[in-house]
Amino acid sequence: MERDKTNIIITGTGKGIGFELVKLFAATENKNIIAISRNIENINAFNENNSGKHLSKVFPIPFDLNSDEYDAKLLPLILKITDKIDILINNAGALINKPMLQQTEEDFDQQFNVNIKAVFKLSKLMIPHLNKNAHIVNISSMGGFQGSAKFKGLSLYSASKGALAIFTECLAEELKESGIKANCLALGATQTEMLAKAFPKYEAPISAKDMAIFIADFALHAHQFMNGKIIPVSITTP
Repeated sequence: MERDKTNIIITGTGKGIGFELVKLFAATENKNIIAISRNIENINAFNENNSGKHLSKVFPIPFDLNSDEYDAKLLPLILKITDKIDILINNAGALINKPMLQQTEEDFDQQFNVNIKAVFKLSKLMIPHLNKNAHIVNISSMGGFQGSAKFKGLSLYSASKGALAIFTECLAEELKESGIKANCLALGATQTEMLAKAFPKYEAPISAKDMAIFIADFALHAHQFMNGKIIPVSITTP
């Protein structure tokens, strides 16, 4: 694989912000986009419908982040594409809108496994394969941003996203001498399938595409100016 290309891993690419990120990066030059998702139908369709039109290549990888086979299955698939990564965007998320007293241990596991445990596992897996000056971008939420307005039904989701923010700060400190940077974006309400399922009657002020535009630019450039930062990205509170 060409060494002069920017190699990008994105999780949660089957729909929403992750899928929009794939499309955005594919429309720019000199990128290799590794798109991880349990369901890669949309990505495959995107590749088929735009065959020969992409400026950059998209490599879909079907993988469940709840799996225990990161080393055995996921890593070999990534290394077939490239042995060095420049940007890792931990975008996948799980949200269950339910009062805390009605939440189950299964609900807890589903949200914490995707929102923080999977980030830990994938980051640990890929750090040995990150280029110097690589950028890890963790996608959190204003729900997990200290001091922001909180909402009923999001106790576990918000707690898991708060954990992700603190994890990012600590990870940046541990990686400081390597040159690898880690930052966290605490997103406000964005119109995605996940949000629509949790809040059927609510319409967010920001589209998934518009948020993806911001995230893409941040992933490419922000680590030149910051490290270990939790950045609120919201026009409301949250």
